[in-house]
Amino acid sequence: MIISNVKKQTPLIHCITNYVTVNDVANVLLACGGSPIMADDAQEAEEITSVCNGTVINIGTLNARTIESMVLAGKKANAIGNVVVLDPVGAGATKLRTQTTLQLLEQVKFSVIRGNISEIKTVYQGSGTTKGVDADISDAVTEDNIDQAISFAKQLSQKTGAVIAITGAIDIVADSNKAYIIRNGHAMMSKITGTGCMLTAMIAAYCAANKNDILQATVCAVSAMGYCGELAFQKCSGTSSFRMHLIDEISKLDDETLQGGCKIESR
Repeated sequence: MIISNVKKQTPLIHCITNYVTVNDVANVLLACGGSPIMADDAQEAEEITSVCNGTVINIGTLNARTIESMVLAGKKANAIGNVVVLDPVGAGATKLRTQTTLQLLEQVKFSVIRGNISEIKTVYQGSGTTKGVDADISDAVTEDNIDQAISFAKQLSQKTGAVIAITGAIDIVADSNKAYIIRNGHAMMSKITGTGCMLTAMIAAYCAANKNDILQATVCAVSAMGYCGELAFQKCSGTSSFRMHLIDEISKLDDETLQGGCKIESR
């Protein structure tokens, strides 16, 4: 019912997001059944947030002008009980990104925090090493360290009150009590820009339409993105067509199809 709820409700998602990927984020929201609005000026951040059903804060192309907008939008979303999703892109790579992430965590209560393992470690520790927007190889989630990663995600969820989504070759989604391991996806997803940004927006739409179960909605979104990546690879002839087919598959996906293709283990 999670996907069908999105398509029935068409949640309006306010995105303060990465301008490198903003068009793909908007198109993915439309494809999955949501509706996008992109507004990042502080003079209208609260007003826009007040008419939306969810908010995405993505620091991918961070600048001083939008930090205030992010805080205002996040606080307004909290005040009206809306879902707020944080994507701390590159947190740990620079002081500005790390300090802004910590400022946001202090002033905004997030429903979900999604990032790679290096970014999520920075959220927890307040410092870390991030190589561009890719997880440092020493921080990769593997079958050997997955138990430690799950424990870490649960601890961070308890600390922040948010569902934690650690994405990579193996995905982990957890709250303070329960975790899910998701093994959907394809390596081609790392060869195009924006799959993480797209997923963050999908999480916001799925959660906004399923506010009574943020954990399951996040699990569904993460698995959906990965599964659609698998389907897209079967049809593509290269990276550009992969991106096109990925959005196509997201637009066609329903709950029954995802149930047949998801690879999810609970812990």
